[in-house]
Amino acid sequence: MTRPPVLTRAAERGLSPFRGKRAAHLLPRARLGGPMPWVIAIMVAITVLAASGGLALANLVERASGDLAGSATVQIIDADRVSRARQADAAAALLSQDPLVASVAVLPEERVEALLEPWLGSGAGDDALPIPALIDIKLRGQADAAMLDRLRDRLAEAAPDARIDAQSDWLAPVLNALTTLRWMAVGLIALLAFAGGAAVWLAARNALGTNRATIEVVHLLGGNDDQIARIFQRSILLDSIVGGALGLVIGLGAVMLMGAQFDALDSGLVAGGGLDLLDWLVLASVPLFAVAIAVYTARMTVLSSLRKML
Repeated sequence: MTRPPVLTRAAERGLSPFRGKRAAHLLPRARLGGPMPWVIAIMVAITVLAASGGLALANLVERASGDLAGSATVQIIDADRVSRARQADAAAALLSQDPLVASVAVLPEERVEALLEPWLGSGAGDDALPIPALIDIKLRGQADAAMLDRLRDRLAEAAPDARIDAQSDWLAPVLNALTTLRWMAVGLIALLAFAGGAAVWLAARNALGTNRATIEVVHLLGGNDDQIARIFQRSILLDSIVGGALGLVIGLGAVMLMGAQFDALDSGLVAGGGLDLLDWLVLASVPLFAVAIAVYTARMTVLSSLRKML
């Protein structure tokens, strides 16, 4: 029986051909010739997008919660324009003297009408619908229930039609929805990691089946499971490095494109979801985790299959 060239050199030189580049000849498959690098690239690109979305949502929720923690709004709800203006002035004067209030700002009626115009249409005002007076206040502490009750008691006599609410209560449903989306992004990343590992597992088993005869002869020549596993590890390592780098470039390009689109909205709430330096470093590390998962999965798959095969 004529030995294959690789096995002939193995017999002549011992186990040294099973290391480094010579060992790769046992798996004669060119880089980018199979689907594995492209599968890893797609997984990494989607993971980068999901991770960037999760990080942006986390930043948005954190910054919005911090900004709104000490903010409250006073509404003067009175159909009479004169009485409403009088109560607004009295409430503003009273709040500005409170030691727990950092700043008080009475919103002009024109600005309130501009804020309501998208919902009520242009020209909305007291002639069509009474618009409450709004006072924006910044507290020196957190706008908790006890502090709001204290301010309500102080405003009860000077502005009986005043209502005070924490701004965080208004946006609580929005922030809760954003938190849910963030955890969905985390779940998507976990699913992508599982899918990537499953793809490597299938590729490794397929490669083992294709090279079964060669592996059996290598065992007869003295090669052990660990040496054979390293051959497959090296193949998967190169594929995952190429695929991870390509996926990172695609993913970061998509993230920057989406960031430019959101910046064009010029919205204060959206601006709070920007990525900082640490977030970009996390995104850049995604291919490293992909390579680690691929190599570890390939090694465990090969070792487990070899124990059953031989």
